[in-house]
Amino acid sequence: MTVDDTTRDAEGAVTRVPWAAVLVFIATACGLAWLVALPLWLGAGLAEPISTLLLPAMMLTPALATVLVVFVMRVPRPGARLRFLGLWPLRPAKRVVWLLVAAWLIPPLLVGLGILVSAALGWVRLDPTSGAFAAELARALPAGTPMPPVEVVVFAQLAMIPLGALVNAGFAFGEELGWRGWLLPALRPLGTWPALLLSGVIWGLWHSPVILLGYNFGRTDVTGVLFMVGGCVAWGVLFGWLRLRSGSVWPAVVAHGSLNAAAGMVVLFAATQPDLALAGPLGVAAWLVAAVVILVLLLTGQFRVQPPLAPRRAGAAAATLDAPRAPGVG
Repeated sequence: MTVDDTTRDAEGAVTRVPWAAVLVFIATACGLAWLVALPLWLGAGLAEPISTLLLPAMMLTPALATVLVVFVMRVPRPGARLRFLGLWPLRPAKRVVWLLVAAWLIPPLLVGLGILVSAALGWVRLDPTSGAFAAELARALPAGTPMPPVEVVVFAQLAMIPLGALVNAGFAFGEELGWRGWLLPALRPLGTWPALLLSGVIWGLWHSPVILLGYNFGRTDVTGVLFMVGGCVAWGVLFGWLRLRSGSVWPAVVAHGSLNAAAGMVVLFAATQPDLALAGPLGVAAWLVAAVVILVLLLTGQFRVQPPLAPRRAGAAAATLDAPRAPGVG
């Protein structure tokens, strides 16, 4: 099964949305996600010990879907695959490097700002002494085990976030190869904003098998899925901007890993268990922070122009992000 060559330009880039491949990608990624999560549904849900293995395994399903559409449906065609997926080459190199650094360091700062916004709106009550976290830590330790000063533990947790970002990026690669590596460029002929928003919605819905078990928000109904969709759209626009602005998938991979590494920050400082649908890293407060960042990027012209997808030669013409079709982008 292949996609008609009229959907591609001379460089192998998709110039019309390959809807058949997109539908196969979505069905495969989501179907495999449900299959991986099935033992949790048949057992004790997230309390199943095997969940620690199944959750990372689920993150690989978009990559498997990508392998299917790339090598079976041949989207894009051979010779353009690494460039289309944003894997290689890394050009323009200077921009890729700077965006990699930003992707590594900025998501935890945005998560921190989301916590402050939550506190300002009354969605979480902060305890600078981390008393609630200390009590939880004490309950988790075996009886009689001396507990280190909570300040030391909190500092260590925060200091480990940059390293944790790199470790988590390894797991995030399975997702990002699919969402920002293949799906976003495949939807790119719709225009940048439709592609960013639609890919974010699909990314959020893909989480349904575990969200409906209470993952992330503790909600086991459709509201949990809707909050996840909102969070994935907000962060997906930022990750997608990194992808399109750099022409590389690697900044999105690092940003995803960095977000996951910082996800537990609110627990360190909350006086009581917060509603993560409001105060969590994917909750409403995070949407507001992301919206401000997106607005700043928009007003400063950062969504206006981006390089072709890893151009083969120096001096290649820049592609306009607002154009519905851009050779080498999608």
